[in-house]
Amino acid sequence: MKRREEAVRDGGRGRPWPVWKLALLLYPFAAGAVAINLFLIGLMTQAIGLRALSPLESTIGGIVLGIPATWLAGRWVRGLIDEAEGRG
Repeated sequence: MKRREEAVRDGGRGRPWPVWKLALLLYPFAAGAVAINLFLIGLMTQAIGLRALSPLESTIGGIVLGIPATWLAGRWVRGLIDEAEGRG
């Protein structure tokens, strides 16, 4: 029974997902979150006299800064999976 559960969990390959695969799946979510946060930070900076970021500038920043954010999120998720499966 345990082998079948492991095969289902790991897609039949018997090894955990690498961080880059997790990051690839998480990229759209992380890039979108970064873009929204950049836009909101741009709105808040108006209080100190700076201009707000446009939605296009925020989106471009989210695409670029989403890469390192996604890598960190992938490492975090991999650690959570390892902890839940008793590997780490």
